[in-house]
Amino acid sequence: MNYNSEAEAIDALSATYKEIRTEISKVIVGQDDVVKSVLISIFSNGHCLLVGVPGLAKTLLVQTVANVLDLSFNRIQFTPDLMPSDIIGSEILGDDRNFKFIKGPVFSNIILADEINRTPPKTQAALLEAMQEKSVTAAGVSHQLPKPFFVLATQNPIEQEGTYPLPEAQLDRFMFNVNLDYPSFEEELNIVKNTTGSKVNELKRILNADQINFFQQLIRKIPVSDHVLEYAVKLVAKTRPKGQYATEAVSKYLSWGAGPRASQNLVIGAKCHAAINGKYSPDIEDIQAVAMPILKHRIVRNYKAEAEGLSTEQIIEGLF
Repeated sequence: MNYNSEAEAIDALSATYKEIRTEISKVIVGQDDVVKSVLISIFSNGHCLLVGVPGLAKTLLVQTVANVLDLSFNRIQFTPDLMPSDIIGSEILGDDRNFKFIKGPVFSNIILADEINRTPPKTQAALLEAMQEKSVTAAGVSHQLPKPFFVLATQNPIEQEGTYPLPEAQLDRFMFNVNLDYPSFEEELNIVKNTTGSKVNELKRILNADQINFFQQLIRKIPVSDHVLEYAVKLVAKTRPKGQYATEAVSKYLSWGAGPRASQNLVIGAKCHAAINGKYSPDIEDIQAVAMPILKHRIVRNYKAEAEGLSTEQIIEGLF
């Protein structure tokens, strides 16, 4: 992709983002904030965790995104009997009596980890290296995953019997934690109209893997002013109960705050949020626009907050 300047490339990204949203809206009705978070995660080279009850089109959303972006897609249904080798692959003895590695479903551009909290920690951990290092290791040999690589995991907030909550170490590797809510009456009416007839929507492929890699690198190059950097870091520091910037509410209601990865994700997410809106550098409003889904799974409430019914969202809103 050849552009005369970074500003021209950012303009192209903003126009492309709008085109992608238009294509996705042919299939996905509503859920605007969810779609935006998923796309920001992809362009920021991050991962996304979706939390919502069944039937809210989580699987359809990621399939649609994969189609519009012309990327390979695999769905992994997490179950209690799933083994790590079922995800990353395993070695088998070939006809030539030599072992060869058979790639698992994780070798794809977009991975839908469906109901990730229904599999034991050993299998959940199999995704850790893949999500962080973009590679997997089998029999002492490292295998690089395709680029771009994006994990979209889903969790069902009901029916928690027999589930294995994700440990904080793995939750921290998700850039965004996004809650899906029920559609409005008008949106649900459109959904029923669009899905109960014979019409099939043809989606146009907007970007390929190489173009996405280019835009991921472009976002890294976007400059950020010092006061915006300081705001992002201070916002994260405010979530730490024993830190010097902790507010009274944080010290009273939180056990643990967010780590440095939250600061990194805030800045990268703000850069992307600015770029898709046609801005050449992020400001404080861009930090605030991405802060909620970045911070809410990285802070831990104490018993007092739970007893008083105080949500993590309310605590984070108080930090602004």
